[in-house]
Amino acid sequence: MTEAEKTAVGPVEVTRIMEMIPHRYPMLMVDRVIDIVPDVSAVGIKNVTVNEPHFTGHFPTQPVMPGVLIIEAMAQTSAVLFAQTLGTRMEGKVVYFMTIDECRFRRPVIPGDQLMIHVRKLRGRGTLIWKMKGEAYVGEHLAAEAEFAAMIQDDG
Repeated sequence: MTEAEKTAVGPVEVTRIMEMIPHRYPMLMVDRVIDIVPDVSAVGIKNVTVNEPHFTGHFPTQPVMPGVLIIEAMAQTSAVLFAQTLGTRMEGKVVYFMTIDECRFRRPVIPGDQLMIHVRKLRGRGTLIWKMKGEAYVGEHLAAEAEFAAMIQDDG
């Protein structure tokens, strides 16, 4: 067992997630984080339900979760990883996208699906800027993937 595996944390329930990141319904895209290895990786869950507001217009006769919201779920899972890693240094801070690269959508995500969101840190510049790799799965099938950079700034 590696040192990182010894420090794994989980699960993190939605009430704790809302303490760690500022997002709220309808923009909260992570229901639970089931595994966190601080400064390394996290696995989040998003339960996709038909009563989410974006499905009324995307698309009314064949609902599909917008790809940008799948990427947002990756970013929010990463923000929970940041918060767990940085602890009190994250208080009063928010995480903002800087770049989104190598983004690919592999299959539609529909109501009833459960997204398993895997994020891992590729590199970091101090505690302010991290480069991440995200993958979202439905079952064993890759639904979306992207690399993205995020920066941590004061809230407000």
